[in-house]
Amino acid sequence: MARQNRIWFPGATYHITARGNRKSELFHDSQDIRKYMEILKETKEKYPFDLHAYCLMNNHIHLQLETKDTSTSQIIKVLHTRYAIYLNKRYSLVGHVFQGRYGAKLILDANYFLTVNRYIHRNPVEAKLVSTPEDYPWSSYSTYVTPNKNPLVTTERTLSYFTNSNIQFFKQYTEESPDET
Repeated sequence: MARQNRIWFPGATYHITARGNRKSELFHDSQDIRKYMEILKETKEKYPFDLHAYCLMNNHIHLQLETKDTSTSQIIKVLHTRYAIYLNKRYSLVGHVFQGRYGAKLILDANYFLTVNRYIHRNPVEAKLVSTPEDYPWSSYSTYVTPNKNPLVTTERTLSYFTNSNIQFFKQYTEESPDET
């Protein structure tokens, strides 16, 4: 039985997830992460999209991605195929790098958009890797709260949900555990 096509339309926003095959590591060191980010940048240049948030954990990834004229299936296919080729070549591996089909949850309202954004940025905190999202180097959080901007990340939509696009309100919202709100 063929699997169902994903819902897609220009402007659709998704929480994209992918895990290493058999929960294995996707990123062994910072060189792997930099390579993934380089391929993400090249993919974005070829198939423009807005990246609102990302977090790269050792065995899985989270992207909050808003499409323009290309479906997520095309974007992720190019991104993950190129990264799998890189990883297999670098470590002399064969076979699948990613476990199954990537996850793509459609985001249809502002509340869910913000919930996903916070979830992505809090992922390393919840995994007890760091005490605050700002301490984790492999996410988009620092783009929001420090002068160090990442040209891959679009912050305007996220910040527009806070009074006067206030970064402090965003930071407070994100750093509070969802159980505290």
